[in-house]
Amino acid sequence: MNNALAHLQPYPFEKLRALLAGAEADRSKRPIALSIGEPKHKSPQFVAEALSANLDQLAVYPTTLGLPALRQAIATWCESRFNVPNGWLDAARHVLPVNGTREALFAFTQTVAQRDVGGLVVSPNPFYQIYEGAALLAGTQPHYLPCLEQNGFNPDFDAVPAQVWERCQILFICSPGNPTGALVPLETLKKLIALADEHDFVIAADECYSELYFDEDNPPPGLLTACAELGRSDFKRCVVFHSLSKRSNLPGLRSGFVAGDADILKAFLLYRTYHGCAMPVQTQLASIAAWQDEAHVRANRDLYREKFDAVLDILGGVLDVQRPDGGFYLWARTPGDDASFTRELFIKEHVTVVPGSYLSREVEGFNPGAGRVRMALVAPLAECIEAAERIRRFVETR
Repeated sequence: MNNALAHLQPYPFEKLRALLAGAEADRSKRPIALSIGEPKHKSPQFVAEALSANLDQLAVYPTTLGLPALRQAIATWCESRFNVPNGWLDAARHVLPVNGTREALFAFTQTVAQRDVGGLVVSPNPFYQIYEGAALLAGTQPHYLPCLEQNGFNPDFDAVPAQVWERCQILFICSPGNPTGALVPLETLKKLIALADEHDFVIAADECYSELYFDEDNPPPGLLTACAELGRSDFKRCVVFHSLSKRSNLPGLRSGFVAGDADILKAFLLYRTYHGCAMPVQTQLASIAAWQDEAHVRANRDLYREKFDAVLDILGGVLDVQRPDGGFYLWARTPGDDASFTRELFIKEHVTVVPGSYLSREVEGFNPGAGRVRMALVAPLAECIEAAERIRRFVETR
């Protein structure tokens, strides 16, 4: 057995199941889950039609590199969305389709990280647990940067010691963040690129929530935006990860992409050729349809805006919680211990949330997620409103 497996921690939802084991919820109330970040809005019908219209492609072996038409659709979308000059993204060299960001983030780490017990994979804290597991199984060490309210729930990159950057092999950033919803500012992205050049590490930008934002006139920037403003047409040391799961409510399609540094993607393609992870042709053709349409994405944002407006109006003045920069999570401060809050809320109101401490790691006696819970506003509007009303009642009578 790979001895690194022994270092993997239970997934947050395993911890949550253990926390709620034996807890008897109020059976008079229907269960409402605000715990798992699984989009529940209706998937676009035209994508389903494209998928079913191409089921004859089940008889075709897909290539790992993917269809040229899909790579071009992705490159065109990136240029439009992130203000990348036309022609900078070569669809044949700078884009690679993947089976969702989760699989890609893990495999990418195995490709880029050099097996070195002194090597670091640096990530925000709290974080998406794949970053940590991928680092450990790649033979490196995870290193955590706390995301605190006083720094806008982003890491304080200026406070990171030079020796950490010198050992860093991959820097994971997540913008908008999971679970905080915080955006990494454009100027910070530019500073990180300069640090990557100085210390020779790769920036892996997890941007799977990038299309969930509130101001329709101001889409949030991404790492490709920073590259464009810096004139960095080779995207050196910069790689972004995107998915149709949140953008298009297609988590079951398992379709996304990686884009950026051509030399890194060439090595990643080699790894993936052995990894055996080619996207089925019918899925690729359906994905082209999704990437070429924005109307359904705008409608999706409208649904989330409505839910955030309603829930925040109910919880205002009861919980310390603010509208995030993006994503579909609320990162609320709890009165007291976050795990106790979660268990009691489940018992009394049959509402499930995730303790913030389960999404973070304690470093030097401090867990930046402690005292908070993550609420995923993925359920239908009526359920989100009912959950918010139950949470308000729970807090007021607790």
